[in-house]
Amino acid sequence: METDDYRPLTPWTSIWTRPRETIREIVFSNPTRSVLLLAALAGFSTALDNASIASMGDTFDLVMIFGIVAIVGPIGGIVSLFIGAALLRWMGMWIGGVASSMDIRAAMAWSNVPIIWALLLWIPELYLFGGELFTSYTPKIDASESLTYSFIGFDVIKIIVSMWAFIIFLKCLGEVQGFSAWKALGNTLLAGLAVIVLIVTTLFGLDAMDVI
Repeated sequence: METDDYRPLTPWTSIWTRPRETIREIVFSNPTRSVLLLAALAGFSTALDNASIASMGDTFDLVMIFGIVAIVGPIGGIVSLFIGAALLRWMGMWIGGVASSMDIRAAMAWSNVPIIWALLLWIPELYLFGGELFTSYTPKIDASESLTYSFIGFDVIKIIVSMWAFIIFLKCLGEVQGFSAWKALGNTLLAGLAVIVLIVTTLFGLDAMDVI
């Protein structure tokens, strides 16, 4: 007598090493599963990084920064999810992509899992560096060699996580679109090109209106 030993994957962990199998199972069972939550959390994570890069602490205190990020980040993440999925589907159809916008949104959202896990890094970072994470002037970090190396170390970890998340994204997109990760990269580049063309066209249109 045969027994079924299959166990469903746990996507929060399996997506790291088995992205194709994980997204295949998600799309088959429920392609909308946690998609908005993942997009919102990824948007929050990205907004935090952008706030640090932009040295928002030169203008705002920590409470204000986190308040802004908590509002703008999730909204931006969800909006980017829907726009990005529409562009990827549209451009993907040109090269043989078969996924629906819903399935592409699932691929995009779940590929953000590493970035979302990386949010945990902010806990020790805030403890060690405080508000200097968001300021251009960093006397506490600059005065300590150990803090300086720790700061660099956290940045390196985040870069590695982001790179791995992008690889996961390509594999997930390739799975739902029905092609390789390399072709998924082409799909992504075409979508980016479409955005650039739209921006350039809009800017030229505005310039033409100014001339008139």
